[in-house]
Amino acid sequence: MPKFIIEEGFWSLFPHAKIGTVICQEIDNSIRDVEIYEMLLLEAEKEAHKFLSQEEFSSNPVISVWREAFQKFKTKKGARCSIEALLKRVKNDNHIGTINPLVDIYNSISLCYGFPCGGEDIDTFVGDIRLTQANGNEPFIPLGNDENTSPYEGEIIYKDDEGAICRCWNWREAQRTMLTENTKNAFLCIESIDETRNNEFHMALNGLADLVSHYLGGNVKIEVLDINNRGITVCEDFHLN
Repeated sequence: MPKFIIEEGFWSLFPHAKIGTVICQEIDNSIRDVEIYEMLLLEAEKEAHKFLSQEEFSSNPVISVWREAFQKFKTKKGARCSIEALLKRVKNDNHIGTINPLVDIYNSISLCYGFPCGGEDIDTFVGDIRLTQANGNEPFIPLGNDENTSPYEGEIIYKDDEGAICRCWNWREAQRTMLTENTKNAFLCIESIDETRNNEFHMALNGLADLVSHYLGGNVKIEVLDINNRGITVCEDFHLN
């Protein structure tokens, strides 16, 4: 059974980070009542305006905390945290379109709570998944592309035994492990580096798990990793209480 492990190279840079995971098993991501997910996203966009109180976009705390984090490791020019990309679209009145239920759900949670959220298809993993510093040789085919763009040495990435699956921590995901309407088992995560927002972090995790369970069925399980709890088994059997 694959494990999710956060390695020392990450903790050396971000000792106070929390990575929340929602492991989803036997879900139905093919359910397509598009109006439901459009409404989720529209409501989330309205909620997200509370994170844009400062006139200067980069001065908003949800943005600035991640800009500072991205300065601690080598990144591709122009790479930004996923929550910044979403909030920029909200600021510019550029609506977030639907993709598939899982992605729509985690995008809505990301906007409502101001945390980066992402997800991968567990059944595409090769070996364990790790959050770590790249060696620079990991293959990486970005979503929507077919050319390899390996990460920089020292870049924070999610990876498995076959290569990188998300570059610059939470900037760009891989084609190989993306969530699709055929996904049955999913690894979802929410990332926090702001110790003052622990309550919101746990609310976001619970909200994500609740929406997946409500709309897509299956089983969901929440786990939180920090410097004192650096790894979990991803696919062990579990049942809802």
